[in-house]
Amino acid sequence: MKWLSLFVLVMFSYVIYAQETNSTELDSLYREDQFYLGVTYNVLGNQPRDLSQNGFSLGFHAGFIRDIPINKARNVAIGIGLGYSTNSFNQNMLIYKDDMGDIVYSVLDDENISFSKNKFSQHLIEVPLEFRWRTSTPADYKFWRIYAGLRIGYVFTNTSKFIGSIGEYKYKNLDNFNNFQYGLSLSAGYNTWNLYFYYALNPIFNNEAKYGLEPLKMNAVKIGLMFYVL
Repeated sequence: MKWLSLFVLVMFSYVIYAQETNSTELDSLYREDQFYLGVTYNVLGNQPRDLSQNGFSLGFHAGFIRDIPINKARNVAIGIGLGYSTNSFNQNMLIYKDDMGDIVYSVLDDENISFSKNKFSQHLIEVPLEFRWRTSTPADYKFWRIYAGLRIGYVFTNTSKFIGSIGEYKYKNLDNFNNFQYGLSLSAGYNTWNLYFYYALNPIFNNEAKYGLEPLKMNAVKIGLMFYVL
C-alpha cells in the first residue's frame, strides 16, 4: 500500500503538470491517446438485508487508452485500452471457511462481535472500450469531454481479511469470486478534472457464494475522479 500510494501521488503530479503544458506544434491528424489515472469510492449494490459498509472503500485505476477518431473534425472517437484496477470493500459481512472447508458468508452482529478490519479486495487487468466526444482542436488542449463505454476486467487476485474479537481470517484467491467483471463507465469533465462513474453489470461473487439460501448478487458501483494525460 505504501508503494501504491507513492505511485498514485507521482502519477497525479505528472497528470496535473502535463495537462497544463501546451504544445506549440499543430497536428491536424491529432489523436487523444491518453494515460489515465483514477480514484474512486466503491459502493456495494444489491446488498443483502442487514449488510452495511463502513469506513472508506477505495479504488485506484491506471492505464493507457488508444484513441481512434471516426469523424473529420477528430472530436468523436473510439477508445480502446489496457489498464490495472485495485478495489477494496469494507463492510460487516464475515467470510470464513467452516470445518468442512466450505466458504460461509454471514452478516456480523455488531452488538456482540467487534472488529478492526473486515474487507475483501480485488486486483484486475482491465480493457476499457469507450465512445468519446470532446471539444478539442489541434490547438486546444483544454476541452470538455464525455467518454462513455464498457470496461471488461479479469480478476487475477482476490483477498479477504477479518481481524476482530472472534479471531483472524485471511484468505487469498477464493473460488467464489467471479474472475471476470464487466460494467458501464462514464467520464465527463473539463481539462484535468473529470467525474467518473462505473456500474458493474455482473455480481462480484459467483452463484456458489450464498447468504442463507440466496446467491449473493452484490455488484460494484464506483464514483470518483478520472485524470487524463496525453
